[in-house]
Amino acid sequence: MAVAAAATDAAPMPVPAIPKPPLRGGALALLTLAIALSTFMEVLDITIVNVSVPTIAGSLSVGVSEGTWAISSYSLASAIVQPLTGWLARRFGEVRTFTASVTLFVVFSILCGFAASMPMLVLFRLLQGLVSGPMVALSMTLLLANYPNEKKGMALALWAMTVIVAPIFGPILGGWITDNYSWHWIFFINAPVGLLAALVVWTLLRDRETPIQKVPIDRIGLALLVIGVGSLQFMLDNGNDKDWFSSPLITTLGIVALVCLTFFVAWELTDKHPVVDLSLFKQRNFRVGVIALSVGMFGFFGINVIYPLWLQTTLGYTAEWAGLATAPVGILAVFFSPLVGRMIGKADLRIMVSFAFLVFAFTTHWFSTFTAQASFGQLIWPRLIQGMGVAFFFIPLNQIILSGLPQHEIASASGLSNFFRTIAGSISTAVSVTLWQHRADYHHAVLTEHVTSARPPAEQWLGTLQGVDMGQAQALSLTDQVINLQAFTLAVNDLFLLFSGLFVAMIVLVWWARPPFGSAGGAPGH
Repeated sequence: MAVAAAATDAAPMPVPAIPKPPLRGGALALLTLAIALSTFMEVLDITIVNVSVPTIAGSLSVGVSEGTWAISSYSLASAIVQPLTGWLARRFGEVRTFTASVTLFVVFSILCGFAASMPMLVLFRLLQGLVSGPMVALSMTLLLANYPNEKKGMALALWAMTVIVAPIFGPILGGWITDNYSWHWIFFINAPVGLLAALVVWTLLRDRETPIQKVPIDRIGLALLVIGVGSLQFMLDNGNDKDWFSSPLITTLGIVALVCLTFFVAWELTDKHPVVDLSLFKQRNFRVGVIALSVGMFGFFGINVIYPLWLQTTLGYTAEWAGLATAPVGILAVFFSPLVGRMIGKADLRIMVSFAFLVFAFTTHWFSTFTAQASFGQLIWPRLIQGMGVAFFFIPLNQIILSGLPQHEIASASGLSNFFRTIAGSISTAVSVTLWQHRADYHHAVLTEHVTSARPPAEQWLGTLQGVDMGQAQALSLTDQVINLQAFTLAVNDLFLLFSGLFVAMIVLVWWARPPFGSAGGAPGH
């Protein structure tokens, strides 16, 4: 019996006798809308809570630091499940997994809205993150599986538009809902959107379910993944607050993450039924694409974290105005995405991605030249132009990542690439904030050295302040504020120069990808 079971487990995935033709017309438009709404909802939920943390913490009678657990618990759980997308899709079917994920996401969103204490909210956010893991990856998989071959580039463009726009408008929408209604509604609004999306997807695709492969659960690999990724994500979320490796907790988490993930890679490459298909990295285009996506996201996410922080903490912008200064990146991204989608099968994707990195490098270098006196109008121009690079970055890179893969591997590839995109964002947040603070301390120390009586400009400045009836202590306090302003601005300049260099370096890497790139999911075996 054991031999028979093993033979069954080892059997190749069954192929449907009569593959379904792609959807067209109204059915395709309705499916696209439903999947776009569900993807937008999930990606939005990553950022919509950020600006509401102080309000949520006050409402639940905890400090802001405890309130951030509503963010970190979600990201931790989601990061763990994302690489499991391929296994879940094979085990339960892509349509069933996606529909269940969206439905459960709505259930836990409602429970988050009804949470009466911080432990309850953290628990429901953790569960919400767990069920959200497969949503973004499978949204792309289902679109590609049901679009005609000649329109798959457009499917990637539509998917990228939702992934790009949602995190930009999340803070703005979250702040508006919190200010005008209550923080509970940032969770309740998911209910009608998610239920409608799940109903439409299930109605249209339930007879298009992918073959189910009942493979054994890789318990050891799963345990190593949960512990390793969980420790890594927790370390990244809390490292800056605890001064990184000067904290025994952060040091322990770092060691646990390193050991578990090292053993995880070794185990998955040798196990008969791996829970995560790491063999995908043998594919040259997948490997190059994921590295370029991860490093590109590291730089792009770092900009999206530091830029609004600098505006609010240094230049005195409100959260609303910082959001408005950040949002223009979505304008050209949405405008150019359909155009890029139509160009997918006609242009060399390496040229398109190289153009994206050039736009990123140019605009980031432009940012590095701004002073603390830069006006709102000056600040939004490079942000607006950067949006053009976003469209040429996400869509062609995802095409490169999926090129040459058969349809049954798309879910695994999407899950893995989304996992590395998420982890790159988490690492970028932790590293960027830490580097910004360290560089600001360095510039503060250097600038302070020049405030002495031996420096005529400094003596003249202090004399001017004291000449308007300001005491020495007040004059020195104001001077320190000015130095802080300049130090944090110079630190932002340093970081943006670093990101600009990273983007230029990625242009070289992209050319290691090997054409033809074809249409995603259109390899033999579809």
